[in-house]
Amino acid sequence: MALHGKIATTVELKSSAEKIYRVWRSESFHIPKHASKHIQGVDVHAGGKPGVFKEEVSFDDENKIIALNGLEGDVMKIYKVYKPNWKLTPKGSGCLAELTIEYEKLHPDVPIPEIYIDFMVKSD
Repeated sequence: MALHGKIATTVELKSSAEKIYRVWRSESFHIPKHASKHIQGVDVHAGGKPGVFKEEVSFDDENKIIALNGLEGDVMKIYKVYKPNWKLTPKGSGCLAELTIEYEKLHPDVPIPEIYIDFMVKSD
């Protein structure tokens, strides 16, 4: 069984690509308001946020890509590499949000990170 791979999904969102990108890019303190069942708080420290999952975030303004790189936390106890990326594409008054997670497991018995796809796309 391969230790590394990629998984992906696409969801249609009611908000515009510009609005979602702006929240991630410059208003990350609003993220708990939009996903309160999953994220209770965000503290930004040198481009990342502490807690169960600490990450570095980078942005591609032209292509509306939000790239996360896992650094610490529970996820990093089972994955050597954990890199979720969002690509936002306008569609009507909303957008399509394509989520891709690149990963490398620490051990062959570690599951593919499908639960994190579910976690990252749920809004309720």
